[in-house]
Amino acid sequence: MTDERARRFSVPARGVRVEDRIEKSRFIASAARAESAEAARAFVDLLRAELPDATHHCFAFVAGPPGSTMDVGASDDGEPSGTAGRPMLSVLLNSGVGEIVVVVTRYFGGIKLGKGGLVRAYTGAVQHVLREMETTERVSTRDVRIVVSYPQADAVRRAIERAGASIVEEAFTAEVAFTIRVPDDRRDELERGLLDATGGSVRISASDTMPE
Repeated sequence: MTDERARRFSVPARGVRVEDRIEKSRFIASAARAESAEAARAFVDLLRAELPDATHHCFAFVAGPPGSTMDVGASDDGEPSGTAGRPMLSVLLNSGVGEIVVVVTRYFGGIKLGKGGLVRAYTGAVQHVLREMETTERVSTRDVRIVVSYPQADAVRRAIERAGASIVEEAFTAEVAFTIRVPDDRRDELERGLLDATGGSVRISASDTMPE
């Protein structure tokens, strides 16, 4: 994975739920954003509490960039081994969406689907919820503090706007101090613009990277 993909990638914009009926069984797929394994498991617990009478709550999550296996999880929740959680996770890993958890809740309808039928049902449910899900872009940002003279302030504001950054705070004392939030992959562009705008006199310091 490139650094660019690690800094910008698609994540769920909001929670979504869909339902499929297969051989009298109900498969309810619920998806949400999960920025950590803890958040993913909390979502699973929420679904268990909301739908306590369901037969199974199978789940999979990727709590990181798309395709990353650093922080993933999956569960068959009582379905035959390998028929739910792992196939669901495979779909998520190849979806191009990161920081996502999907729970497929099954209400058994009395007709057994067999292992192949279960794999198709659970993967189909994940594919269905992904089709219905809206995504947004996750951008890593960095807070940068700069200090300039008063005559340079307007040129600095224009440089900030051109770099796609935003002003978090301005402080006016003997000089003007800006706290700026900039997309991490545009940090160098911002610094070049600030140096050009101030003739190299800008003073720059930065905090740790902060995800939006």
